[in-house]
Amino acid sequence: MLPAPSRLTGSDNFRLVTRKGRRAGRPRLVVHAITAEEVARFRAGAAGADRVDPALAESDAVPRIGFVVSKAVGNSVVRHRVARRLRHVLRDRLGTVRPGCTLVVRALPPAASAASADLGSDIDAALRRLRLSRDDSDTGGAK
Repeated sequence: MLPAPSRLTGSDNFRLVTRKGRRAGRPRLVVHAITAEEVARFRAGAAGADRVDPALAESDAVPRIGFVVSKAVGNSVVRHRVARRLRHVLRDRLGTVRPGCTLVVRALPPAASAASADLGSDIDAALRRLRLSRDDSDTGGAK
């Protein structure tokens, strides 16, 4: 289980991250991400921005993570299993994600038959591609 402050809730917050954020696709999942600076810019000038959680715009806030596992992944038993695996994988990586980032992890159908290690490697690769790990922020995002 993710700690309560790290859980992304509310359809407006999910919509903001998936539509305005950046994304990195992997074979078993897609990671959508938005930083606190991007949220602050959105809240400053967009209509409907008042429905977005203002805590997402705090650059020193803990990372927030939400999950989307659709019926395309499988029946309810399979979907819940995938969601539990993703929560477990990301709980272990919370300390490596830069503060102020908000993520939405969308599972794809191949995630149903994937091992937790495979999901973890996809998450790591997506975070590296989006330059959201703390290691990337220390070097200014340069490789």
